[in-house]
Amino acid sequence: MGKENITIKDIARELGISPSTVSRALKDHPDISKATRDAVSELAERWNYRPNPIALSLKSGSSKTIGVIIPDVVHYFFSTVISGIEDVVYQRDYNMILCQSNEMWEHEIKNIRTLLSSRVDGILASVAKTTTDFSHYRSILDKDIPLVFFDRAVEELKTDSVVIDDETGAYKAVNHLLRLGKKRIVHLSGPQQLAIGRNRLSGYLKAMKEYRLTPAETDIVKCDDIESAEAVIPGLLKRNPRPDAFFAVNDLTAAQALMIIKRHGLRIPEDIAVVSFTNSQIATLTDPALTSVDQKGYEMGQVAARMLLDRIEKPRGPLQNRVITSELVVRGSSSAK
Repeated sequence: MGKENITIKDIARELGISPSTVSRALKDHPDISKATRDAVSELAERWNYRPNPIALSLKSGSSKTIGVIIPDVVHYFFSTVISGIEDVVYQRDYNMILCQSNEMWEHEIKNIRTLLSSRVDGILASVAKTTTDFSHYRSILDKDIPLVFFDRAVEELKTDSVVIDDETGAYKAVNHLLRLGKKRIVHLSGPQQLAIGRNRLSGYLKAMKEYRLTPAETDIVKCDDIESAEAVIPGLLKRNPRPDAFFAVNDLTAAQALMIIKRHGLRIPEDIAVVSFTNSQIATLTDPALTSVDQKGYEMGQVAARMLLDRIEKPRGPLQNRVITSELVVRGSSSAK
């Protein structure tokens, strides 16, 4: 007999007992003799029997499984978030299904359908940067399934969330540049339909205003990946006067900016300083190393996971919107030490 998709009925048939006896034996029920329990356990182990989670969820009303939707699994920040989530989920005896949207709205919709069909007890999600219609997330809440956003939250939806202090973190980064005497600071920004993009821009503007500087519209440039950096930054370096600093929305963009600046024969940080957001491994591998705002992904993952599991186990209670405090890590891209 093939041992794929073994059921309680298969074990019962092999041992000549009823399925209900097998079920109780697997639960170590005292009414079942030790000999029967041992026989059932031995055969279940030999045949690699595993309970059907969907069948169990239908019976108990809980699958003990959560879904996680991230934009990009290879992104350092999201990988650290996943590590934080996993540690909490497994400690509390839950399982996790991980989905990747690849920064695509269409994939997010498919991810949510997959998770709902798997009868997850709740969902953790970080929104794709191309998403402007949030109705698929609203459908989760309409089904009374707990939803917690992390990092990239949807402010229009009333649900739990965990974010970094994006505005304050951006303010710290730009204020650092201003204190170094940099004034022509260009912001390489992220999507403005996402709160993180708007809040980091707000922090940039706040710091500039404190120094009585008013950036031109052309000083705020949509540029949040390698391709856009290659397309945009060479033109920025031809300006007269040239920018004396860049504040990038993420480390990947900043790292590419460093390469382009050096390619043009300019010195970092003397001619142009660069600061960014994330504090990923990339920040320590560039030359010079990147000054970056630590986004604390592992802590964010832990907090988000606890928040979701608490919401699953105790549905009632006020919504929580947790803001984690960031930290600016100063390195050679802005400080000639």
